[in-house]
Amino acid sequence: MIKVYGYPKTRATRIVWLLEEMGIDYQYCLVDFAKGESQSPEFLKVNPAGKVPAVEMDGFVMIESGAIVTHLADKYSAGELIPETGTAERARYEQWSYFALTELEQPLWTLGKHKFALPKKYRVEAALPTAAWEFQKALKLLSEGLGDKQYMLGDKFTAVDILMAQTLRWGINFKQPVEQENLLAYLEQVESRPAREKALQREAAEASA
Repeated sequence: MIKVYGYPKTRATRIVWLLEEMGIDYQYCLVDFAKGESQSPEFLKVNPAGKVPAVEMDGFVMIESGAIVTHLADKYSAGELIPETGTAERARYEQWSYFALTELEQPLWTLGKHKFALPKKYRVEAALPTAAWEFQKALKLLSEGLGDKQYMLGDKFTAVDILMAQTLRWGINFKQPVEQENLLAYLEQVESRPAREKALQREAAEASA
Protein backbone atom coordinates (compact mmCIF):
# COMPACT_ATOMS: atom_id res chain seq x y z
CA MET A 1 0.00 0.00 0.00
CA ILE A 2 1.30 3.45 -0.95
CA LYS A 3 1.15 5.88 1.94
CA VAL A 4 0.85 9.58 1.02
CA TYR A 5 1.60 12.24 3.62
CA GLY A 6 -0.14 15.43 2.61
CA TYR A 7 -2.37 18.39 3.22
CA PRO A 8 -5.11 19.74 0.91
CA LYS A 9 -4.13 22.05 -1.94
CA THR A 10 -0.38 21.69 -1.47
CA ARG A 11 2.22 19.96 -3.61
CA ALA A 12 0.82 16.71 -2.21
CA THR A 13 -2.23 17.23 -4.44
CA ARG A 14 0.01 16.34 -7.38
CA ILE A 15 0.60 12.89 -5.95
CA VAL A 16 -3.02 12.22 -5.06
CA TRP A 17 -4.17 13.40 -8.49
CA LEU A 18 -1.70 11.10 -10.25
CA LEU A 19 -2.72 8.10 -8.16
CA GLU A 20 -6.37 8.80 -8.97
CA GLU A 21 -5.49 8.98 -12.67
CA MET A 22 -3.90 5.54 -12.45
CA GLY A 23 -6.58 4.03 -10.23
CA ILE A 24 -4.01 3.04 -7.60
CA ASP A 25 -5.18 2.46 -4.05
CA TYR A 26 -3.38 4.48 -1.40
CA GLN A 27 -3.53 5.54 2.22
CA TYR A 28 -3.75 9.28 2.85
CA CYS A 29 -2.01 10.47 6.00
CA LEU A 30 -3.06 14.01 6.86
CA VAL A 31 -0.27 16.25 8.12
CA ASP A 32 -2.15 19.12 9.75
CA PHE A 33 0.00 22.23 9.51
CA ALA A 34 -2.42 24.22 11.69
CA LYS A 35 -1.72 21.79 14.53
CA GLY A 36 2.02 21.82 13.99
CA GLU A 37 2.09 18.20 12.84
CA SER A 38 4.63 18.93 10.10
CA GLN A 39 7.20 19.63 12.84
CA SER A 40 6.27 16.71 15.07
CA PRO A 41 9.01 14.21 15.89
CA GLU A 42 6.96 11.48 14.19
CA PHE A 43 6.68 13.30 10.87
CA LEU A 44 10.23 14.60 10.93
CA LYS A 45 11.35 10.98 10.94
CA VAL A 46 9.52 10.63 7.61
CA ASN A 47 10.68 13.94 6.12
CA PRO A 48 13.29 15.88 8.13
CA ALA A 49 12.41 19.00 6.10
CA GLY A 50 8.94 18.99 7.66
CA LYS A 51 7.24 19.38 4.27
CA VAL A 52 4.67 17.52 2.21
CA PRO A 53 4.42 15.45 0.18
CA ALA A 54 6.24 12.42 1.39
CA VAL A 55 5.44 8.94 0.16
CA GLU A 56 6.19 5.57 1.71
CA MET A 57 6.26 2.63 -0.70
CA ASP A 58 8.18 -0.54 -1.34
CA GLY A 59 10.04 -0.16 1.93
CA PHE A 60 11.42 3.31 1.36
CA VAL A 61 10.40 6.96 1.60
CA MET A 62 10.43 9.51 -1.23
CA ILE A 63 10.16 13.29 -0.98
CA GLU A 64 10.05 16.03 -3.67
CA SER A 65 6.82 16.03 -5.65
CA GLY A 66 8.39 16.07 -9.12
CA ALA A 67 10.54 13.04 -8.39
CA ILE A 68 7.59 11.21 -6.83
CA VAL A 69 5.33 11.92 -9.80
CA THR A 70 7.94 10.68 -12.26
CA HIS A 71 8.69 7.52 -10.27
CA LEU A 72 5.04 6.60 -9.78
CA ALA A 73 4.20 7.21 -13.43
CA ASP A 74 7.16 5.07 -14.50
CA LYS A 75 6.20 2.29 -12.13
CA TYR A 76 2.44 2.14 -12.45
CA SER A 77 1.13 3.83 -15.61
CA ALA A 78 2.41 1.25 -18.11
CA GLY A 79 3.74 4.06 -20.29
CA GLU A 80 0.38 5.81 -20.50
CA LEU A 81 1.31 8.86 -18.44
CA ILE A 82 5.02 9.15 -19.10
CA PRO A 83 7.22 8.60 -22.17
CA GLU A 84 9.81 5.86 -22.35
CA THR A 85 13.23 6.63 -20.90
CA GLY A 86 15.79 7.65 -23.50
CA THR A 87 13.35 9.01 -26.05
CA ALA A 88 12.99 12.58 -27.28
CA GLU A 89 9.51 12.62 -25.77
CA ARG A 90 10.95 11.71 -22.39
CA ALA A 91 13.49 14.50 -22.72
CA ARG A 92 10.65 16.97 -23.34
CA TYR A 93 8.78 15.53 -20.37
CA GLU A 94 11.82 16.10 -18.14
CA GLN A 95 12.36 19.59 -19.57
CA TRP A 96 8.84 20.79 -18.79
CA SER A 97 8.78 19.04 -15.42
CA TYR A 98 11.90 20.89 -14.34
CA PHE A 99 10.52 24.12 -15.79
CA ALA A 100 7.34 23.75 -13.73
CA LEU A 101 9.34 23.21 -10.54
CA THR A 102 12.20 25.66 -11.01
CA GLU A 103 10.90 28.47 -13.21
CA LEU A 104 7.13 28.59 -12.79
CA GLU A 105 6.86 27.52 -9.16
CA GLN A 106 9.96 29.21 -7.76
CA PRO A 107 8.63 32.79 -7.83
CA LEU A 108 5.31 31.64 -6.38
CA TRP A 109 7.08 30.00 -3.48
CA THR A 110 9.07 33.21 -3.00
CA LEU A 111 5.76 35.07 -2.76
CA GLY A 112 4.42 32.51 -0.31
CA LYS A 113 7.50 32.53 1.87
CA HIS A 114 7.65 36.29 2.18
CA LYS A 115 3.91 36.68 2.73
CA PHE A 116 3.16 33.95 5.27
CA ALA A 117 5.44 30.89 5.34
CA LEU A 118 8.60 32.34 6.84
CA PRO A 119 8.79 33.69 10.38
CA LYS A 120 7.91 37.38 10.24
CA LYS A 121 11.41 38.57 11.04
CA TYR A 122 12.71 36.84 7.90
CA ARG A 123 10.08 38.12 5.45
CA VAL A 124 11.25 40.74 2.96
CA GLU A 125 8.38 42.66 1.42
CA ALA A 126 10.70 44.17 -1.16
CA ALA A 127 11.12 40.71 -2.72
CA LEU A 128 7.45 40.48 -3.76
CA PRO A 129 7.49 42.66 -6.91
CA THR A 130 10.54 40.82 -8.25
CA ALA A 131 8.89 37.44 -7.67
CA ALA A 132 5.71 38.59 -9.42
CA TRP A 133 7.80 39.80 -12.38
CA GLU A 134 9.63 36.46 -12.53
CA PHE A 135 6.32 34.59 -12.62
CA GLN A 136 5.11 36.69 -15.55
CA LYS A 137 8.36 36.01 -17.38
CA ALA A 138 7.92 32.27 -16.82
CA LEU A 139 4.31 32.46 -18.04
CA LYS A 140 5.46 34.03 -21.31
CA LEU A 141 7.98 31.25 -21.88
CA LEU A 142 5.40 28.61 -21.00
CA SER A 143 2.82 30.11 -23.35
CA GLU A 144 5.33 30.10 -26.19
CA GLY A 145 6.34 26.51 -25.41
CA LEU A 146 2.76 25.27 -25.28
CA GLY A 147 1.73 27.03 -28.48
CA ASP A 148 -1.44 25.52 -29.89
CA LYS A 149 -0.92 22.07 -28.37
CA GLN A 150 -3.58 20.50 -26.16
CA TYR A 151 -1.06 19.30 -23.60
CA MET A 152 2.60 19.95 -22.86
CA LEU A 153 3.73 17.00 -24.97
CA GLY A 154 1.14 17.29 -27.72
CA ASP A 155 -2.30 15.73 -27.94
CA LYS A 156 -1.86 13.30 -25.04
CA PHE A 157 -2.21 14.03 -21.32
CA THR A 158 0.83 12.99 -19.28
CA ALA A 159 2.03 13.38 -15.71
CA VAL A 160 3.85 16.62 -16.52
CA ASP A 161 0.46 18.24 -17.09
CA ILE A 162 -0.37 17.60 -13.44
CA LEU A 163 2.75 19.46 -12.34
CA MET A 164 2.12 22.34 -14.74
CA ALA A 165 -1.62 22.78 -14.18
CA GLN A 166 -1.38 22.57 -10.40
CA THR A 167 1.32 25.24 -10.42
CA LEU A 168 -0.70 27.50 -12.72
CA ARG A 169 -3.65 27.15 -10.34
CA TRP A 170 -1.34 28.07 -7.47
CA GLY A 171 -0.45 31.26 -9.31
CA ILE A 172 -4.08 32.19 -9.87
CA ASN A 173 -4.87 31.50 -6.22
CA PHE A 174 -2.02 33.86 -5.34
CA LYS A 175 -3.79 36.58 -7.37
CA GLN A 176 -1.15 36.58 -10.09
CA PRO A 177 -2.61 37.43 -13.51
CA VAL A 178 -2.57 34.73 -16.18
CA GLU A 179 -3.62 36.48 -19.37
CA GLN A 180 -2.37 34.13 -22.10
CA GLU A 181 -5.41 32.57 -23.77
CA ASN A 182 -3.67 29.31 -24.59
CA LEU A 183 -2.65 28.83 -20.94
CA LEU A 184 -6.16 29.53 -19.69
CA ALA A 185 -7.64 27.05 -22.20
CA TYR A 186 -4.98 24.51 -21.27
CA LEU A 187 -5.67 24.91 -17.56
CA GLU A 188 -9.42 24.54 -18.04
CA GLN A 189 -8.95 21.35 -20.04
CA VAL A 190 -6.51 19.72 -17.62
CA GLU A 191 -8.51 20.67 -14.54
CA SER A 192 -11.68 19.16 -16.03
CA ARG A 193 -10.27 15.67 -15.64
CA PRO A 194 -12.36 13.52 -13.25
CA ALA A 195 -9.25 12.32 -11.41
CA ARG A 196 -8.48 15.85 -10.28
CA GLU A 197 -11.92 16.24 -8.77
CA LYS A 198 -11.55 12.87 -7.04
CA ALA A 199 -8.21 14.00 -5.62
CA LEU A 200 -9.64 17.24 -4.25
CA GLN A 201 -12.58 15.40 -2.74
CA ARG A 202 -10.30 12.83 -1.11
CA GLU A 203 -8.12 15.53 0.41
CA ALA A 204 -11.13 17.47 1.70
CA ALA A 205 -12.66 14.34 3.20
CA GLU A 206 -9.42 13.42 4.96
CA ALA A 207 -9.05 16.95 6.34
CA SER A 208 -12.57 17.01 7.74
CA ALA A 209 -12.52 13.50 9.19
